[in-house]
Amino acid sequence: MASEGVRDVEGDGDAGPDAVAAAGEAAAELRERYDALAGIESRIAGHGEDRVEAAADAYRQAHRVLDQYEDDAVGSGDFPSYVRFEGAFANATDVDDDALAADAFAAADEAVDKRRLSEADFAAAREALDPAGAYVDLLTDRDDATDEYRAARKAAREAHDDLTARLAALREVADMADADLDADVARLRDPVEEYNESVREAFRSFYRSASARDVFAFLDRADDTPFVDADLPPADLREYVAEYAAGEEPLPTLLEYADYSNSKLDHYVDDPGALRTAVAVHKTFIDRIDGEPLTIDWPPAPGDELAYEIDELIPLVSRVAGDETVATLRSIRDLARSDEYERLRRAAEVRDALDDPELALLESGAIDDRVREAERTLELVEDVLAETDRD
Repeated sequence: MASEGVRDVEGDGDAGPDAVAAAGEAAAELRERYDALAGIESRIAGHGEDRVEAAADAYRQAHRVLDQYEDDAVGSGDFPSYVRFEGAFANATDVDDDALAADAFAAADEAVDKRRLSEADFAAAREALDPAGAYVDLLTDRDDATDEYRAARKAAREAHDDLTARLAALREVADMADADLDADVARLRDPVEEYNESVREAFRSFYRSASARDVFAFLDRADDTPFVDADLPPADLREYVAEYAAGEEPLPTLLEYADYSNSKLDHYVDDPGALRTAVAVHKTFIDRIDGEPLTIDWPPAPGDELAYEIDELIPLVSRVAGDETVATLRSIRDLARSDEYERLRRAAEVRDALDDPELALLESGAIDDRVREAERTLELVEDVLAETDRD
């Protein structure tokens, strides 16, 4: 009957105590990356983006021509290649007089405007082009800054989500401030643990010794009880146990039979095929049957609910466990009906839900400060995300 209880207040993933600091750092990084990108874009806009692109394209084309023809056009070698180079390079460096780095392109063209070219002439042309290369670098910087901005924005969104989860967890902790953490939770925990351990062992004995029919009958009755979540056997297994003599054997014996060879199984059951068909395919279900549905959750339910649950459990538990186990169950019911139960249960619920750092925040009274800090940081991150949105 165990349940999930109060959710883990640590939240998902890494939404722990460092989520506040991480979110603040992510917001600062995003702001820095956004400003860096905006600065580069402003420089490009100041020159005129089309002009910058044109200068960069001309620079790249000029370098491609230099690289393509240098080996063939140098010296007294391939004259046709020299002619093709002169024409191609003149076209690459033919920019408008008011183009960016126009002087650089003119100087590069002049460096190779000779009847005979040397490697030094090609080097001089490349050097003359360097001022135009600054515009290639500017566009590359923009691409890099865009990638860095996008990565920073992704990180900031993830940090925002982590912080949102952390804030929800902190608020949940703050909502638990009503618990009396000085309450002696052992007064409730000890009998519940004693009962749960006892009923599990009692059911193990019942499972090992009772016939399969009796165990299935018990599961049927348990399933009719609102607070007992018992799994019923599959229909074919139930029918086999009800109709065949082997149903008088304990379930562990049927599991043992299922591993026998056909010749050996003939000595124990009337229809070996029926046993294999019904039992062998459901070994996992049979192995999984245990007394867990008879246990009490921790932390336990509210008083009225727990008392009613125990009223439903007592007739079932009495069939598989001794008087001492039933007496422990009744003592838990008496406690559930007492005036102090809710105080003990609430303390148990809070202690079970929180890890040591959260408990320390609650006990020290610092939880409200942490909530406010997380709220301020979350607001800051949301503001930065809104202000740096480029969509």
